[in-house]
Amino acid sequence: LQSCCNASQELVLTKENIKVGETIMFEVDNKRTRFRPFWNKTLGHCAIVGNGGILRNSNCGEQIDQADIVIRFNLPPLNYTADIGTKTDLVTANPSILVGRYDSLSYARKPFIQKMKAYGHAEVLMPAFAYAFCMEPSFRVYFTLQDFNLQHVSFFHPGYLSKLHKYWRNKRLTVTRLSSGMMLVSVALELCSKVSLYGFWPFPFDLNGQPLTHHYYNNQPVTPGMHSMKLEFLNLLQMHIKGILKVNLGKCL
Repeated sequence: LQSCCNASQELVLTKENIKVGETIMFEVDNKRTRFRPFWNKTLGHCAIVGNGGILRNSNCGEQIDQADIVIRFNLPPLNYTADIGTKTDLVTANPSILVGRYDSLSYARKPFIQKMKAYGHAEVLMPAFAYAFCMEPSFRVYFTLQDFNLQHVSFFHPGYLSKLHKYWRNKRLTVTRLSSGMMLVSVALELCSKVSLYGFWPFPFDLNGQPLTHHYYNNQPVTPGMHSMKLEFLNLLQMHIKGILKVNLGKCL
């Protein structure tokens, strides 16, 4: 992954990896940060926390919070402390969520600000240049959080995501677009000495055949056709078997 994609240098847009006046191509539809956040160094144990329903009643919160770095996705609710913990070092924000839940921050910003206070000083990572519609809500988040002195926002470098897509396609993971979970697992495999996954389980039942909600906090499914969660999970499971990372399923002791 490092020879292909180089997350430590190319994950987000910075003054070092794009020149003034250079055209930024959208990742799919063929602002720069002044610094590279915590991933400019080798990280220790990283816990990647998905939103799967298998986390509900898992009692994994304490174990998750013991990791050096905790990564979460799509601004998840943190009021399931016993199961998911509270520590957050990096959280992704999908622009479509901002459009649907907060009207792209075009009017009232208070509900969004109250939501973001739960994530403390976590870095917020957004795909501002994935599709054209992503730009406006992403920049509104950037300036809103700046106005209220909350989290710093970084934007995925579209060139990095394109390279990552090609990397996994060459590994026979042929999907329309990688999920944010697969993207950040890839980043962690480059930068972390140990990678543990929680909440990655794309099935409607647990290991004992008991029914599960789609997410640990609701039962709303993802948009069909965009991602292939089961195919991604198969790749993650293969890496688990090889000892490359650890996929935690079921309850934590």
